[in-house]
Amino acid sequence: MSITHLNTQIASTAQELPGHEEKYFLEGPRSRTNEFIFSVKVLIEFIRGFRVLHFAGPCIAVFGSARVKPGSDYYEMGRKAGAGIASLGFTVMTGGGPGMMEAANRGAREAGGRSVGCNISLPHEQAANKYLDMQFNCKYFFVRKVLMFKYSYGFMILPGGIGTLDEFSEALTLIQTHKILNFPLVLMNRDYWEPLMPLFHKMIEHATIVPEDLKYLLLTDSIDEAMAHFRKYAVEKYHIQRGKEFRRLVFLGE
Repeated sequence: MSITHLNTQIASTAQELPGHEEKYFLEGPRSRTNEFIFSVKVLIEFIRGFRVLHFAGPCIAVFGSARVKPGSDYYEMGRKAGAGIASLGFTVMTGGGPGMMEAANRGAREAGGRSVGCNISLPHEQAANKYLDMQFNCKYFFVRKVLMFKYSYGFMILPGGIGTLDEFSEALTLIQTHKILNFPLVLMNRDYWEPLMPLFHKMIEHATIVPEDLKYLLLTDSIDEAMAHFRKYAVEKYHIQRGKEFRRLVFLGE
């Protein structure tokens, strides 16, 4: 297939699949050409994400609701969490949007730390918040999730909805299956997340999980306790795995 023909096919596919292609991709098989073009687009998005985030520094990913308003108790908790993570020397990485994401990015910025976001294009456009030092806009949810987990050495789960619960479950699954090792996971705000605990106890009781699966999980109301948890696991983990400093390459425009 020539480059000219491939470009024509990509343009044709874009017209055939308006808006967000994921919903079409997840509806089952399409033509081999469409599947190939979609795969190329995903690869390009991954490469672009790697380029943007390569020098973001060691990150702690913070997840939470986009619907929380500035000035609320939850929002202020997010600001304090972002400032605390920055004080440990980590970059605060969020989904880049409003609400709890904005709060954590803002806290990091105000504390003199680094703040990055992996935003997502949605039918009702989610605008990036104004407290980001760098951002990457994703078209595909699964690309966004991979990037946020790839560059993070710990995870903080602030009050949120179904998306936040999905990100929490993903982090816990990766830890349980040893796809990521010894990564600290903090559930912030006992009153909000406490209802999950009886379910975990029932899983242990029925042997669908083992207590060690929850070894790195902390449920707390204390920012100081959360930071101590990150300090114990994430700081040590980073220094063991990433003592190397990457050199910027001029010919790549870095």
